[in-house]
Amino acid sequence: MIQPWSILCVTLFIPLAITQQIYDVWATTWDRSQLLTYTNLSPNPISFVSPGTAGQADIVVNDGAVFQDMVGFGATLTDSSALILNNLKNQDSATYWSILNTLFDPTDGANAAGLSYLRVPLGASDFSASVYSFDDVAGDTAFNHFNINRAPSNLFSVLRDIQSTNPYLRVNLVPWSPPAWMKDGGSMNGGSLQMQYTGIYANYLLKCLQGFESHGISAYAISIQNEPENSNPTYPTCVMNAGQEAQIGTALRSLMDANGFSSVRIIGYEHNWDDAGGYPVQLMQDAPNAFSGVAFHCYEGNYTQQNAFRSAFPNKEIYFTECSGVYGSDWWQDIKWYMSNMFIGSVSYGSMSGLMWNLALDGQGNPKLPGTDSCSPTCRPVVTVSSDGSHTFHQEFYSMAQASKAILPRDVNGPWGQRIGVSVGGGLAADLKVTAFVTGRTNPSDWRRFSLVVMNWADTQNGAWNPTPIRTTIDFRGMQATYTFPVGVTTLWWYAP
Repeated sequence: MIQPWSILCVTLFIPLAITQQIYDVWATTWDRSQLLTYTNLSPNPISFVSPGTAGQADIVVNDGAVFQDMVGFGATLTDSSALILNNLKNQDSATYWSILNTLFDPTDGANAAGLSYLRVPLGASDFSASVYSFDDVAGDTAFNHFNINRAPSNLFSVLRDIQSTNPYLRVNLVPWSPPAWMKDGGSMNGGSLQMQYTGIYANYLLKCLQGFESHGISAYAISIQNEPENSNPTYPTCVMNAGQEAQIGTALRSLMDANGFSSVRIIGYEHNWDDAGGYPVQLMQDAPNAFSGVAFHCYEGNYTQQNAFRSAFPNKEIYFTECSGVYGSDWWQDIKWYMSNMFIGSVSYGSMSGLMWNLALDGQGNPKLPGTDSCSPTCRPVVTVSSDGSHTFHQEFYSMAQASKAILPRDVNGPWGQRIGVSVGGGLAADLKVTAFVTGRTNPSDWRRFSLVVMNWADTQNGAWNPTPIRTTIDFRGMQATYTFPVGVTTLWWYAP
């Protein structure tokens, strides 16, 4: 016979078992009163309950629509960034490790961004002490003089330190130019690759992969050429048309597969949004089996143009890998631009990553390659480190950190976040920019984590400055929660089966 109390217990238990609650909130506000500030809402979490009246804005999460896997946010570890950080390590090791932890620690709940994707130039860039490749001996097609240690030793040591902080780190190797002797002008600065060196250059890139491997750095991906539609005579650049890049990629893919690098991706294009329907589409048409996907930069065009590529090749990967802020710009206006165009915008159009340009520089945007006209006005890094050891995390950091919190593994070595469907309605829908993610679990019986990244940019009313919080309802699986989003960026999450 079933006792009445047992029926009561079951009845009481069922609602508790199926209720989702929001406990965890990270926020960066327009006035900097919160800077990646964590709030645990216990003992008064926000519960999902039966739907009521919609808020001023209404976010609808559709976890039945699952899109791209995310791989991380980050920046580029240039020679200059490595030098700045290594100098700090020699001067003040504790501060150095504190900065690395704040930037890269992926531990669930850590007071850190968990940046997990770094581009690393192969040879010199506009942020190097001098122009160099890994083999500057003219005509050395056998690469008898190839030497990966022409890169500064601190590039490898800092990179290994970052790896020790974040074991999930993905490294994308990217050349700014082939060796000078392969190019028509005999210089790494500007010009183009001569066709007779197409296959030889593929061999050179294979040796780069092997060289980094010898330093304990396994690449996640390698690119053929940074910004192949750009030629600048003041720093390493190289014009390379899509057909030529396709030939190099095809040759390199065969070499990689035959030499233990079959799991390493080749990423093409690495240039601006404005040609998304041109160069990258031709590249995939010419070499569909060589390239995993393409990468975009922010300097021309807009993120919606990614759709031209995505529509043509829906099964290819999309990365966003470079944008730079400049000193002297407005903190909050920058965050609005970054979130709407990159860390929400580009991601909503298929990007698996979101990266800024230099990871670290000094307060004057140095050191740069002597004589370069690059970065004018002065580029701002993710973190400024001054000669006295003082440092500043900039708006680039806080923008990426808010997005990164939503995609990191919940469990050690667990799955990464996947973008899921989300839409915004209500009278103030235009004042919110939103993206949503689900993060799986190592143990299938554990509840998955669902995350929202929400930017409230309602800072002006009738032309007057008036930052206005927005009372928002969040609809999920027929239930509804209510949260008031301050002007700024908020990341919050909850758990559900």
